Amino acid sequence: MAVNTSDAHRRAVPEHIGSGFESANIAAMPLILATTTPGEPEIFASLQGEGPSAGRPVGFVRLSRCNLACSWCDTAYTWHFTGDNRPHRHAATFDRAANQLVLGEAEVARLIAALGRRRLVVTGGEPLLQGPALARMAEALASIAPETSVEVETNGTIAPHAGFDAHVAQYNVSPKLAHSGNPTALALPDAPLAGWAAEPRAIFKFVIAAPEDIAEALALAARHAIASQRIWLMAEGTDAAALSAREAWLAEACIAHDVNLSKRQHIEWFGDTRGT
Repeated sequence: MAVNTSDAHRRAVPEHIGSGFESANIAAMPLILATTTPGEPEIFASLQGEGPSAGRPVGFVRLSRCNLACSWCDTAYTWHFTGDNRPHRHAATFDRAANQLVLGEAEVARLIAALGRRRLVVTGGEPLLQGPALARMAEALASIAPETSVEVETNGTIAPHAGFDAHVAQYNVSPKLAHSGNPTALALPDAPLAGWAAEPRAIFKFVIAAPEDIAEALALAARHAIASQRIWLMAEGTDAAALSAREAWLAEACIAHDVNLSKRQHIEWFGDTRGT
């Protein structure tokens, strides 16, 4: 279930942050969301399909922009815009104006509260790039729907903004392995990962495309002393058949290494579609 916004609350993405966050005053940046269709924010009610909260009714808000460029990313419309030459397995790029939307933080909070869900999943893109704006949104949400529990999906390269962190109940940290196509120094920085390993609210969800990825994931977990009960291995794929084939051997690996298996149940339920 998606929500609509009035024209009064829609704004174009400011030009000075159109090509990235580096040139902008981060603290003053507005909240930049992904869209389901041009002009409509990707804020919707569904079920969480991944990780320890799988199957729970939740509200979702998907933010735009990412500091990584995973070759298999299934939400490339949040970052692979026209003119972006970072590689992706699908050559197509996306029109920025049709796939990004700026909304005031109070309006985003109102739309989330209107979903009537007690749990919110903040995803992307990489949502923690927008820490200050998320902090303002979370403050607004707490004032109108204080019962909301916040879950965040992040690639683990960025420490959370303190103001936003105060509102978060769970972090789903998904470090990107070599098969993602990102440079190791960018995708797996030691200091942020050490911080996440020390964070008791964080679980770790590794995307696995081939059996050799499992050893890389477990080695990374061992280096940061991440306990097995905090680890989820999840097959890469955007269709049910591919996921099922990979889960057949991934399940055996989870048994052997005493770690958790995460399915991508939303793909089975809804297919690879926005707003689900």
